[in-house]
Amino acid sequence: MKGRIVRTSHESLCLRDNPLGDPHERELYVYLPPQYDGTRRFPVVMMLAGFGSTNHSIVGWSPWKPNSIELFDRLITEGTCNPAILLLPDCFNRWGGSQFVDSEGTGRYQTYLAEEVFPFVDAEFQTIPHREGRAVVGRSSGGFGALRLGMDRPELLSVIGSHAGDAAFEVSMRPMLTSAAIAIDAAGGLETFAREIPVAGPANATQYDAIFVLAAAAAYSPDRTAFPFAQIPVNPSTGELRDDVWAKWLEQDPLERIDQSEGALRTMSMIYVDAGNRDEHGLHFAARALSDALSQRGLPVRYEEFDGGHRGTSWRYEVSLPQIVEALRGPE
Repeated sequence: MKGRIVRTSHESLCLRDNPLGDPHERELYVYLPPQYDGTRRFPVVMMLAGFGSTNHSIVGWSPWKPNSIELFDRLITEGTCNPAILLLPDCFNRWGGSQFVDSEGTGRYQTYLAEEVFPFVDAEFQTIPHREGRAVVGRSSGGFGALRLGMDRPELLSVIGSHAGDAAFEVSMRPMLTSAAIAIDAAGGLETFAREIPVAGPANATQYDAIFVLAAAAAYSPDRTAFPFAQIPVNPSTGELRDDVWAKWLEQDPLERIDQSEGALRTMSMIYVDAGNRDEHGLHFAARALSDALSQRGLPVRYEEFDGGHRGTSWRYEVSLPQIVEALRGPE
């Protein structure tokens, strides 16, 4: 690898004393391109991990294929991508993922990214410390986090990249609720499931759906009154939808938030959206709907659909990152 990776840590004030007791000191990975010599400033791309993984997962070594940092380094070395700093934060929590939003049930993870991680990296490295020099990208839940960070905090960044990001919840998430109810009911209820599942992790597909639903509920429909600090939108005894809780989920859906976020999205240089045409969660339907909704409003969306499913798609960064970095302000 021609560039280098700096592994550092940051002590968060806004994550201190979070409801789940997760660590408030978090490790960050910062990739510096070969051109980084301390004399020029470079744009920053923040990369968010998918559910059930974290920044350590992204940098995991494999003998068979490059990880995302190694891929980015190769693109820059070959001249396929302009040089940039790649920033990998840690927003993992007890339930397997924070969805990168602020929640009374998990902690203020969007605030952590916006008000602590970006300023920390700007102070430690030669970044372009303005929105025109920043992008955020992610896959799956990370794509959701990228969409929401751009929608909610447009003053921080100017490019969004969402690879099969969670959206169109009626299509992509509602079918998971029945599967989740089966696992939660079999465990003896939500509280029992929540106490047992972090110990060994999900053992089958229904448990995986259930822990995801719990993580999403902690983010979208939190309840500080009792552990596990979340209301799930399904009755685990009957499988019936809880309309009042489901309505709270829909309020968090990026597709449902486009109108209220149109002003923020209009300030973006580019909104990159893609998905595989056989996504197991139907997130290609979500990506199509997002692209259509953004296009209809004249927003700067770039949509691509590829042959594939939901998993094993980190290679898509080879396609998106050169476009995303190109849309940012270059080295100063």
